[in-house]
This record gives sequence, structure tokens and C-alpha cells, in this order.
Amino acid sequence: MEITLTIPEDLAKELYRQEDFTRVLELGLRELNAKTALGFSSTTEVIETLASLPTPQQILELRPSPHLQKRIEALLEKNRTIGLTVQEQQEWTSYEFTEHIVRLAKAHALAKQKA
Repeated sequence: MEITLTIPEDLAKELYRQEDFTRVLELGLRELNAKTALGFSSTTEVIETLASLPTPQQILELRPSPHLQKRIEALLEKNRTIGLTVQEQQEWTSYEFTEHIVRLAKAHALAKQKA
């Protein structure tokens, strides 16, 4: 499929230097989708922190942002009272998965500190 785009000149020059524009576009779309995926955007900060290979102490100090903590509390309260929608359940599942990853990272960090 052929697509015609109008983009700023500096971006066009940068894209021209890339060998595989299709790959650049694919990676950009993948990142954009990850940031806007339901329930994922709030945990992006946690994932980016872990991906930066922090020290064991930094991992042990990792806590949810105030925004994320507030959202988690709101979902917990709604689940206790009227229940979650399908979308909210999916969001909750993503938070549970992120919490699992953080717990694993903290367990490994604690083991490294004791070693």
C-alpha cells in the first residue's frame, strides 16, 4: 500500500537516514499502542524503571505513583461495591501482572543485597 505523508523537514531528514522506514514505523506504532493500551499507560513508568536496570536499593524503594495508587484504590472500591466492567477488569489484570513483576524484581533485589 502506498501512503503519502507531510512531515516536518527535520523529521524527514532523520527518516531518510534510516535504512528500514517500515521497521521504524512498526516500532513507533508498537510503542504508541503500548502506551495507550487499556490499563497499560499507568504502569509504563514502572516498566520503564525496571528496564533501566536500577540498583537493588532502587528496586526495593519502588512504589506506585500517587496517580496509580489512587486508580488502584478506586478500582478496589468499585469492585467491592458494584463490580468492575469488562474494561476495568482488564485494567485490573494488567495491574496485577505489573505487581507480580515488581514483586519478582524486589525478591531478586533483596537476594542480591543479602549476597
